[in-house]
Amino acid sequence: MDAARVPTCRASPPYCASMASTDPPVSGSRVGLGEVLVQWARIGCTGFGGPPTHIALLRRLCVDRKEWIDATTFEDAIAACNLLPGPASTQLAILCAWTVAGPAGAIAGGIAFIAPGLIVILGLAAVFLAASPPTWVLGAGAGAGAAVAAVAVHAGTGLLPGSWARAGVHGRWIAYAVLGGVAAATVGPWLVVVLLGCGVIELGARRFGRDGRLGGYVGPWMVGVTAAGGGVLALVWVAFKVGALSYGGGFVIIPMMQHDAVQHYHWMTNSQFLDAVALGQVTPGPVVQTVAVVGYAAAGLAGGVLAAFVAFSPSFVFVLTGARHFQTLRRSTAARAFLDGAGPAAIGAILGVAIPLTLALGVAWQYAVLAGAAALLFVFRRSVVTTLLLAALAGIVIVQLGAPLP
Repeated sequence: MDAARVPTCRASPPYCASMASTDPPVSGSRVGLGEVLVQWARIGCTGFGGPPTHIALLRRLCVDRKEWIDATTFEDAIAACNLLPGPASTQLAILCAWTVAGPAGAIAGGIAFIAPGLIVILGLAAVFLAASPPTWVLGAGAGAGAAVAAVAVHAGTGLLPGSWARAGVHGRWIAYAVLGGVAAATVGPWLVVVLLGCGVIELGARRFGRDGRLGGYVGPWMVGVTAAGGGVLALVWVAFKVGALSYGGGFVIIPMMQHDAVQHYHWMTNSQFLDAVALGQVTPGPVVQTVAVVGYAAAGLAGGVLAAFVAFSPSFVFVLTGARHFQTLRRSTAARAFLDGAGPAAIGAILGVAIPLTLALGVAWQYAVLAGAAALLFVFRRSVVTTLLLAALAGIVIVQLGAPLP
């Protein structure tokens, strides 16, 4: 190996040795828990903007600045986390902490990464879901909520080029994306089944099909689990679906949560749900923390904490029990084939979710705010956080001028 290509390593010798191997690094105590807590909490406090920001901050910390992890290992970690269900950037934060500080570091780093945004979003939930919030708060929520559909389309279109370039058979890619989009727009609570089904179909096509034809391998199937009634068990099931059964990031879970929280259990109104999605976008940390607002609406502060705990627990379990095998997972043709089916369906779902989000708008001026948000994102190339804050400000001004609230 060319000596100039070997990365400098500032961790302990065992980790340096692991960097020279093609095997995944062996976890162990290399960086103190105190430093992990400080550094991962800093990312949790400043990580506005969702997964791209989280990945950039983790790369800057672990690869560029501290040189705890080499660039190849970091890229492999991103690829492995993208093969898992649940919030990928959260899993990446936990995996990086596991790599540099072992299992205890994974727990400490994951909690430090999640906690700041969770505290902020629960505080905002208390304000926005209060019995009689101030008019300006309602206006801010209505304005930011109106922009969420544009944010969803922005997120989905950003994922299109890379996924299309990786597609093996573009005809199937289009079919999966259409299925995901239609499911998100029409059968939100069953979206998980559609995503899993697309993954299974692609896996079957790769393994048993010929010339891209699946033949008779795939038959009709449907799996569903529901929590009867409501209360704590229902909340646990909703949060579990968010954390363990969803591919494609925060927007994929929106149709499921919207159906459960608004239509099925009636924990919140459509307007309050749009507020929850907007809060998940403008607060630091994982976007999936939207589920904490749903939990707060269902059962107060305890419900918000419980929903977050249930939603994020699978990510800790995946890393703590499987991190040593992630390199094998990444090389697995079966896992890759499954994601090649579920991935396009997830992108279609992210785009399709814009339809129910738009239909949830309650007053005419919100459509004008939505159009303005779309212009900010696609024409003027403003960030998601900036767009949502400007939409919230527009909502405050419009309501103060006498416009009706949704």
